[in-house]
Amino acid sequence: MLRLRLLTWDVKDTLLRLRQPVGHSYAAEARAHGLQVQPEALARSFGEVYGAQSRRLPNYGHGQGLSSRQWWLDVIKQSFRLSGVQDEAALTKLAEKLYRDYCGSHNWEVLPGAAETLSRCRELGFRMGVVSNFDNRLEVILSQCDLRHHFEFVLTSEAAGFAKPDGRIFEQALRLGGVRPEQAAHIGDDYSRDYRAARAAGMHSFLLRAAGQGEGPELPPEHVLPTLSHLLARIEKG
Repeated sequence: MLRLRLLTWDVKDTLLRLRQPVGHSYAAEARAHGLQVQPEALARSFGEVYGAQSRRLPNYGHGQGLSSRQWWLDVIKQSFRLSGVQDEAALTKLAEKLYRDYCGSHNWEVLPGAAETLSRCRELGFRMGVVSNFDNRLEVILSQCDLRHHFEFVLTSEAAGFAKPDGRIFEQALRLGGVRPEQAAHIGDDYSRDYRAARAAGMHSFLLRAAGQGEGPELPPEHVLPTLSHLLARIEKG
């Protein structure tokens, strides 16, 4: 059995997922403002804009003096512009509304088995925290989805100043948890940012790899979680 004291968790697509694709939510909000934009066009535009913004201003513009709110407003507006919307007044209203909407549980849902696994981990005495490449809305989102109470701390990349796979965000998490790396394990769905980065920081880690996600790099089977409900058995086997 692994002698663990702290479990740290990724959030998006590990504990929570979007209820519907971004293109569909953005298109629905546009319709509410009297604008017709195809979800597929918005999905393509968002992917392009988000990627470019992330490269130009990584980690929500933290190192360039930008707030994450402004970072996201820019992404939303540019996504609509690229999809053919040029009404600046409408763009401002759309961006503000969508930014607020993604703070709420109506856009996020808890993945199957997440709440039960977190509850069981707490019952067994594990201390827990979040390590997520996310902006400062995450505390509110976790609260609205009734998950916040499971965690001693929520460390976002915006707050840390570093984004996974940078090992410094894991070092901050270990300090917050007051444990040595070998006493902690990280759980996430991304091979590079979660599994490999946590191990590079000296921690244990488990990769959530649901059926149908593709094979990816070959890992020891005991490090792979087909579902979150497999976690405690993997820790027990150590």
